Amino acid sequence: MKVALVATCLVDTLTPQVAHATATLLQRLGHEVVVPPGQSCCGQMHVNTGYRREAVPIVANHVRAFAGAEAIVAPSGSCVASIHHQQAAVARRAGEHGLADDAEELAGRTYELSQFLVDVLGVTDVGAYYPHRVTYHPTCHSLRLLRVGDRPMQLLRAVRGLELIELPDADQCCGFGGTFAVKNADTSTAMLTDKMANVLSTHAEVCTAGDASCLMHIGGGLSRLRSGTRTVHLAEILASTEDAVQPDQSTRPAVKA
Repeated sequence: MKVALVATCLVDTLTPQVAHATATLLQRLGHEVVVPPGQSCCGQMHVNTGYRREAVPIVANHVRAFAGAEAIVAPSGSCVASIHHQQAAVARRAGEHGLADDAEELAGRTYELSQFLVDVLGVTDVGAYYPHRVTYHPTCHSLRLLRVGDRPMQLLRAVRGLELIELPDADQCCGFGGTFAVKNADTSTAMLTDKMANVLSTHAEVCTAGDASCLMHIGGGLSRLRSGTRTVHLAEILASTEDAVQPDQSTRPAVKA
């Protein structure tokens, strides 16, 4: 199968290793991966901050970039949720009914990574090896809008060498929410504090999730605490093999002395 990869803005800018891991994993499973050069933002940032009219040309660009793709995959629950639940609605509200129809059709072929692996490819054991103690944070968009359920957990349980530890109050938000963390910094920090306490209570080496944005937020907090627990995207864990060198990569900013 030919799979078009949505790299996502944040991944492309801050954690490109996540996009690389996604492509490596899909190629290892026997699929051709293409990265449409015309892609940019999915429009989520604009819609969520009230710039719906400005999001219309961004939606049009996304639809144009991925037109004709057999399957479209993103290592981001929030971006896929935007593609499924915002793009067509934004276009239709602006009177762009043809674009709305195209966006709806495209959304039907767009999947979050764990959904694609489990539901479309029918695999849970992707041949990964990751000898670490890991806890999983289900991000809000993947949990509540996409309803990915336990698909990421199914994939993690099949990883050789991985010890999966249940995260207390896993369904609670980490406090990021895009510009929410900027506009409501005190509330965001309080939510992050609770999330970090739960992560640290597991004594996990790694906290993983399907969204680099949440991992950046959690990882930044853990880094400031110098906790020793790092954040690694689900795609990076699934792309790891026994033959490959285990990179000490983290989706959090480096600590400055």
